[in-house]
Amino acid sequence: MCGIIGYLGDRQAYPILINGLKKLEYRGYDSSGIAIFCKNGYSLYKTKGKVDELEKKISSYKKKIKGTTGIGHTRWATHGVPNDLNAHPHVSNSSELIMIHNGIIENYHAIKVILLENGFTFKSKTDTEVLVNLIEYIKKENKLSLEEAVRISLNEIIGAYSIAIVDKSQPETIIIAKLGSPLALGINKKEFFIASDPIPFINYTKNAIYLKDGEMAILRKNKELDLRKIRDNYKLSPIINKLKINLKEIEKGEYKYFMLKEIYEQPKTISYTLRGRLIISDKIICVNGIEINKDIFINAKSITIVACGTSWHAALIGEYLLEQLARIPVEVEYASEFRYRNPIIDKNDLIIVISQSGETADTLAALKLAKKKGAFVFGICNVVGSSIARNVNAGIYTHAGPEIGVASTKAFTAQIAVLILLSLKLAKYRSTVNENKYHSLLNELTNIPKKMDNILKIDRHIHIIKNISKVFHNVNNFLYLGRGINFPVALEGALKLKEISYIHAEGYPAAEMKHGPIALVDENMPVVIIATKKGCYEKIIGNIQEIKARKGKIIAIVNEGDIQASIMSDYVIKIPEISEELSPLLTVIPLQLLAYQIACIRGKNVDQPRNLAKSVTVE
Repeated sequence: MCGIIGYLGDRQAYPILINGLKKLEYRGYDSSGIAIFCKNGYSLYKTKGKVDELEKKISSYKKKIKGTTGIGHTRWATHGVPNDLNAHPHVSNSSELIMIHNGIIENYHAIKVILLENGFTFKSKTDTEVLVNLIEYIKKENKLSLEEAVRISLNEIIGAYSIAIVDKSQPETIIIAKLGSPLALGINKKEFFIASDPIPFINYTKNAIYLKDGEMAILRKNKELDLRKIRDNYKLSPIINKLKINLKEIEKGEYKYFMLKEIYEQPKTISYTLRGRLIISDKIICVNGIEINKDIFINAKSITIVACGTSWHAALIGEYLLEQLARIPVEVEYASEFRYRNPIIDKNDLIIVISQSGETADTLAALKLAKKKGAFVFGICNVVGSSIARNVNAGIYTHAGPEIGVASTKAFTAQIAVLILLSLKLAKYRSTVNENKYHSLLNELTNIPKKMDNILKIDRHIHIIKNISKVFHNVNNFLYLGRGINFPVALEGALKLKEISYIHAEGYPAAEMKHGPIALVDENMPVVIIATKKGCYEKIIGNIQEIKARKGKIIAIVNEGDIQASIMSDYVIKIPEISEELSPLLTVIPLQLLAYQIACIRGKNVDQPRNLAKSVTVE
């Protein structure tokens, strides 16, 4: 979940590192640090807090940091509280080796005991300091080169890592390695760029290598890349990928926060997701990953969808869609639970994994477990070249573009759009949906971007949401209710509010209110209800009456032209008319905006909520 950066070449490393850390800060922002190397040694600076604090600390020394080799790190704390000592880079006891690390070393304590017995001391509480000292110990005890000491040490490690390490006596060499945590390498003429993802170096090079698990690379100035297997030192031929990220996609532009920008990008995102896949003139859906595996999908007796967080909420919507349209039984599992409960899987099973980053540790582990047991695994993810994309049997990219805000918005709706395509494709294969329904949903899908625009661009909608936010920004609790396919949207709305405003919020199926949560309702309790006309509308009206009878404050998401729910509610946010199956694409947008506006009024950093990071690459 941390962000690592590195540079080796002829340019001054400092501006590349500091700007790269700012671009990676969505991966962690508890503390940060850099080390710059030259022939006379190295300069190392690190501090608790965000990258801006590091930049201020360095500028206070009133001297330029010079050097063309460097490594940097922005941290999401695992071992040890956020402070200056626990910040990376970490230095070995002799001060000769300097390392940055993303991941968790599970057997660090046993290694630390051995090192303590051999005279090593430790300044921090991190597993990273243990690893860098293990490498030093093996290097000196066996009189090995740094690359061989790294390789042997990593073969003793249990856990996940992406690392970059430098020996101060060899300032023109960086060694990197990966297992379980993402690591990308940018290559240009006579220079290398290291990062957790390609975003920090796309304005320098479009040539990227994604290290695979169990690989290490020795980077030497003015030398060819030396890529090897960690286990047996087998030399590998690198595969260079061409990056297609647009610089504008990773800049905020006119928006104060990435989250708001990404909310407003959703009409465009859905268009990109559907482009080339929904051929409305021919009334067909084209998804290569399904078409070339048609028999597997047609013959699936059941489907298990595995995901975490917001992707899990998308998976729940996928369950409704697949069961309703394709008539296939579906189970949705938390990836973190799936992998530890000895799931019953065989070679005839179909597993779908969903992840925005394609690097979610628990989802990746669940994927590998399912494949090991012989299941066919289909992936839905956003990041091209990610670990999940490389490991599935087949899959589909959402094409949402880079999502920088920690609280997912456009990736969520893109996942839903993909699940709609998948469900309709299977329904067509299995003849479980009539032609009128099929064509109607295809036509409605093409109009979704315009309907999203209608919600986002009409001033009265935004004005209403801002007013609601001003009224309720100081409350301690929220309830979110939905029925059917919009129950997961209620969960997602509650999660967004929790993530960025730190207000406690819970989502429930509306009918479950009577089974406990209604005890919480009083005149101080705001209740957000998704009350669209399609799907159990009369039942939702009954739920609104129950809450009003107990003086709860109703914030209702209703269709344009709705009268009954509008009259009964205290606050109303209107969305265009839409089929029930497609409604989550619209109902979630007001909930994203509501969470955003409340968080802003409360003065929170919307893009970097406390204790959270964008890509959860550790358990």
